[in-house]
Amino acid sequence: MSSTDLAATQADSETIAEGVDDEVIASNQRVFGGNLGLFVAVLCVLYTSFHIFVMNVYPLEPWVYRLIHVGGGLALGFVLYSARPLPDASQATALTPYERVLVPVAAVLLAVAGGQLATMWVTGDLIATGAPATKYVYTFGYPLFAGTLAALSASWLAPKRDRASLSWADTLLAVAAVIVALYIIAHADFLRIRAQVFPHPNDMWASISGIVLILELTRRLAGLALVIIVAVFIAYGFAGPWLPGVLHHNGYAAARFFAFIYTDNGILGPTTAISSTYIILFIAFAAFLQASRVGEYFVNFAFAVAGSARGGPAKVAVFASGLMGMINGTSAGNVVATGSLTIPLMKRVGYKPQTAASVEAAASTGGQLMPPIMGAGAFIMSEITAIPYRDIAIAAIIPAVLYFVSVYFMVDKEALKNHMKGLPRHELPSLPLMMRRVFLFIPIIILIGALFMGYSVIRAGTLSMGAAAVVSWLTPTKMGIKEIFWGLEIAARMALQMVAVCAAAGVIVGVIALTGIGTRFSSLLLEIAGQNQFVGMIFAMFVAIILGMGMPTTAAYAVAAAVIAPGLVRMGIEPLTAHFFIFYYAVISAITPPVALAAYAGAAIAQSDPMKTSVESFKFGLAAFIVPFMFFYAPEMLMQGEWIDIAHVMVTALFGIFMMASAVQGWLFGKLNPVLRIVTLVAALMMIKSGWITDLAGFGIALLVIALQRGLINPRNASRGMD
Repeated sequence: MSSTDLAATQADSETIAEGVDDEVIASNQRVFGGNLGLFVAVLCVLYTSFHIFVMNVYPLEPWVYRLIHVGGGLALGFVLYSARPLPDASQATALTPYERVLVPVAAVLLAVAGGQLATMWVTGDLIATGAPATKYVYTFGYPLFAGTLAALSASWLAPKRDRASLSWADTLLAVAAVIVALYIIAHADFLRIRAQVFPHPNDMWASISGIVLILELTRRLAGLALVIIVAVFIAYGFAGPWLPGVLHHNGYAAARFFAFIYTDNGILGPTTAISSTYIILFIAFAAFLQASRVGEYFVNFAFAVAGSARGGPAKVAVFASGLMGMINGTSAGNVVATGSLTIPLMKRVGYKPQTAASVEAAASTGGQLMPPIMGAGAFIMSEITAIPYRDIAIAAIIPAVLYFVSVYFMVDKEALKNHMKGLPRHELPSLPLMMRRVFLFIPIIILIGALFMGYSVIRAGTLSMGAAAVVSWLTPTKMGIKEIFWGLEIAARMALQMVAVCAAAGVIVGVIALTGIGTRFSSLLLEIAGQNQFVGMIFAMFVAIILGMGMPTTAAYAVAAAVIAPGLVRMGIEPLTAHFFIFYYAVISAITPPVALAAYAGAAIAQSDPMKTSVESFKFGLAAFIVPFMFFYAPEMLMQGEWIDIAHVMVTALFGIFMMASAVQGWLFGKLNPVLRIVTLVAALMMIKSGWITDLAGFGIALLVIALQRGLINPRNASRGMD
């Protein structure tokens, strides 16, 4: 057998995407072994299973459920993630003098607070409304807060240790998170009434401790950007009396402020409601796709179909990263997962490192614009606006198609002008083999079908999870009990970032609700825009992008929607259009310089310059900056109106997107000179803008450019035409 035949045989039996579904270990993530590893794995399985059970079988009271969701997520997060990056090599280090002092102090203080809480619970002597301000404050409130700070300080001062080592300080932080959750669960009936009026000091200390823990875990898992923004909002809650104009408010007592934040007006409000239901459910779905290797099949299928086309790996990235990004809901995380495969292959066929990274970043970011899941964005939008989820998913179809078609045209033009080829056919998975396993798309089909048949989102997601396990039984990688438990385990670890981020965003939502800054900001927006909707949209675009820089999409949209959306709606813009507009810019902040997290993640893999990569990812995702204004001027883009009008808008917009990609890349049927690039861009924008006159004018200009490119019009033809 020749080497070519051998390679072909291997391609039929092996997969180019093998390992793409392997878990990515974060720089500060602990990896336990032995009995400790088994114990932590069981906790993760129980955490995910608890959510699935409550959502489908035995509903709990919302406060209790959300507190367990947040408290359990914080506890697991502190056990699994260190305060700083950990060394890859084994490194055992004794406790430092600081730790020898702080850890025992924190342990004693938290033991006092936990013991007092247990005594209150067992005896039924809870802190009822109207109880003396000093009741249990010396045996619960003060020790809880002081113990939390001592443990936090110890975790910051601790040296870097082995990934397999359990940190005493972080374990105590996990204990503190559990105590906070149990206190608020025990006093939930009281807090619903008194939190906004006359909370007890213990309510305040429990809330402050909980907020500190949320912000610290957010820092560990999502970086400082969101933490700083939350800190600014908290500071605003106390600085209001000294601020001028629209920012002024009369201020709030610390007890009222913090107790209010840790209710369903803030941390336990809409952001946590979404993370504890839809987000964790679809993260579990993504984990099941990963455990069953169905996600790996999606990437292999894309390579089998498009891998041999010109610039094939880039086209594969557009399809595969978009699909996986839709499910897992994190742009940077998806870049790391699929980009580790697609970026090296793009470089191999001729793409420059920064181009390869930017294509992956643009595709992964666009996944969160793709219905039906939209990286959980559709569910958050439905929760905030009360617009039925089905309407939101349908409205998202055309804008998402335009975005991905645009990215596809961009990579195709890049390949054309640089004379790139695809990967050799014998190195790719066998297309006939991939077609025989096309049934592995069944989980996605079931999800979409169930949603449009009227099933609840939770029921549809659960059915899809089950389908991912069942279809794997028809492949060599059957999903048995071990794989199911592994799927539940990695789902918990994948969900921790979103738990922390949504809780942190809840703090901002709570401050906005308490101070009324959202309403005043809407008034400011109206004043600045002067009732000019276009000016208002420009202003909203910049605010949404700035808020989204460095923040996960979920938090960015939730905050932007609370601050900006009311003003846009008051200006007469339809709620669906206003929220889609904000959502798009919150999403694409991940590829917007100077803080473009998805582009930076791709640059790290491609070994390219992060800033140049972010600029180029902005270029590849340019359509996403234009599409929101398209559906602002043409509601048909959001499936609003008659079918003939919807079809007209979509067809002309697609042609306009093609011309825009040609102008940006400087290549139509050949190289475009600077003048023709400008003319082509004008034609593109005229066709993208809705209206028969602009469409016809744009189409006419486009035909002129095409005629010049194809040589149908040249100086000789023109001179003859004048004879």
